[in-house]
Formats: sequence, C-alpha cells, structure tokens
Amino acid sequence: MIPMVDLGKQFAGIREEIMEMMCRILESSHYILGPNVREFEKKIADYLKVAGAIGVASGTDALHLSVEVLGIGEGDEVITTPFTFFATVEAIVYTGAQPVFVDIDEKTFAIDCRKIEEKITRKTKAILPVHLFGHPADMKTVMKIAGKHRLSVVEDCAQAFGAEIEGQKVGGFGNTGCFSFYPSKNLGAYGDGGMITLGRDGSVSDEIRELRNHGSKGSYIHDSVGFNSRLDEIQAGILQIKLKRIDEYNRKRREKAELYSSLLSDAVTCPIEKEGCYHVYNQYTIRSRKRDEIQRRLKEEGISSVVYYPRPLHLQKALSYLGHREGDFPAAEEAAKEVLSLPIYPELEESDIKRIAGIVRKAAG
Repeated sequence: MIPMVDLGKQFAGIREEIMEMMCRILESSHYILGPNVREFEKKIADYLKVAGAIGVASGTDALHLSVEVLGIGEGDEVITTPFTFFATVEAIVYTGAQPVFVDIDEKTFAIDCRKIEEKITRKTKAILPVHLFGHPADMKTVMKIAGKHRLSVVEDCAQAFGAEIEGQKVGGFGNTGCFSFYPSKNLGAYGDGGMITLGRDGSVSDEIRELRNHGSKGSYIHDSVGFNSRLDEIQAGILQIKLKRIDEYNRKRREKAELYSSLLSDAVTCPIEKEGCYHVYNQYTIRSRKRDEIQRRLKEEGISSVVYYPRPLHLQKALSYLGHREGDFPAAEEAAKEVLSLPIYPELEESDIKRIAGIVRKAAG
C-alpha cells in the first residue's frame, strides 16, 4: 500500500530527538501555554518574517479567532472561495457573518481575483483567500482590492506553510494568517494545533491571546468572553523539531512534484506554479475527465488517492440557507468533478512515483 502520506517514515528519522523532547516536557509537568509554546511562536514569527505569531488549538480556531478579533459579526459579509475545506467557511459562520462566494481560478484553484469586486457590498468587511494545495493565492491583487475598499484580509494558509510570493512567505500579507498543524500538513503535529500570524495588524495580538484563553488577561480576570483554544507544550515541542527541517521537507515535495509532472503532463492536467510563486505541494492534484477511472485503478493496485473536494461549499446541505444552486460557480463545480490528489511526501520513493504515474497514464489513456 502506498499511502497519501507516510508519517511513520518521517518519525523514524527524528525519533530520538522527539522522544528526548517529550520526556523533558513530561518531566517538567508544564503542559499548556508554557515555554515551548512561547519559543515556537517566536521561531515561527522569525521564519515567516511577521510581526508576531500566536499558537492556538487548531487551524479552524486560527480562522475563527481571526474573524472574531476583526470585529466581524451578525449582518456582515466575508468574501471567500467555494472550493476549500469546510473549516474556512465555518470560521465565518461561527461569528454570525455570511460567507459570500467568488469562483476560482481553474489553474491554481485559488479565488479568482477578477471576480471579487463585483461581490463587494456595503456589508462586506473582509476577504478570506485560501492558498489551496500549497500554491499561493494572488495576494498582491487581493491586497490592492482590500485597500481600495478598506477591507480586512484573513489568509487561510492551512495547506501552505513555507509557500511564497516573490520571496515573501504567505501569512504575512493580510491582517492575519491562519495555519493548521494537522498531522498531514507540511509542518504537522502529532495531534491538532494551529497558529495565527500577524501581518498588517500587530495591534490585535493581545486581544487574540486573551480570546484563545477564555478572554482572560490574567489569572481569573476576564474582560471578555473568549474560547478554550490553547496550543499545548508537547505539540509545540514536536513542531519546533520539524520546523528545523521544513525547508528540506518542502524542497523534497517540490522534487516529487516535478517528477510527477514530467511523467504525467501529456496524460492529465498537472498543477502549475505561477511566475513569482513558490508552491509547497501539500497536495499534488491532477485534473482529468477520467478521474473516477484513475482512482479506481489506483485503488486496485493498493495506491491511495483522495478527491479534495467532491462537493463545493455552495452545494453543501449545511449552507443551503445561502440559496445557491448548481451552476452558480462553474469553475469550482468542474474542478470538483475532475480533481484527484496523488500521494506526495518527502520520503516518497522515486520508484513509487514512477509506478503511480504509469497507472495514471494507462487509466487516462
């Protein structure tokens, strides 16, 4: 079986360092928002070159607290994409605001910036672009539009740790950047975890830190009603060890992606990397009208593959109250019928990639 990601192989290479770190933390008896969290926040801010970083319990919480701290709520609108994981829109709905969808760029799967302004109304308060599969959204255009209309920007960087636009890493363009450390991410914990980075708006740092800890400014002093969203010490320690290797991990993912594309470009539509962008390939996602047949053949050969995402958000039952119907966002709907993500991780063998590509080519032929 070839899995989508092999965390066991990654662990084998860092086992001793991980175990030593975990023992130190367990012996310290300090497990929540301690020195490892503070050190990890500093290292993340330094690596991404942002004003600050705040550890939270998950990528979903990073998005939710970001929308919350920007004062977005009932009666407000947030522009985002219908082709992403459900957490992106959950963060908007949690605050009582309404998501407003804009179709995607069919080449990058990110929000189509050419269509954003036509959706802006007096109720619009923010834009929430997603750096899907590891390729950056067009942040220069997003920020230009946001500046023109005085809108906040929350970056969903859950799948794009280390991705860049002209040398600047994602997470530093908008008011905040939101990262997930779910185990399968390029920088993954051994459980849930997330991070909010401060790009344009360092002033919200204290408020986010309060919100993640029950709205507390100090021991049992609560000026607001907050949430329980605290990154734990063990995950912060694990992530520090992996952060030292993230550039290598991302470089290897890019090498695997390049090999895939060299073998598949004449058989299916392969992912692209726009000029000036640095794609980190959290997923290697192809497109084909024969997607289902390709996936069936891969499964027969013991090879994992996943459809991210089979149903766009505007057609999800949970969001039916928005009143959308099939045909509203054709690029997203077409992508949902054609996309297929293949195994990709730093330890994936060249021979496995060649085997996978051979099966894909045969099924697509």
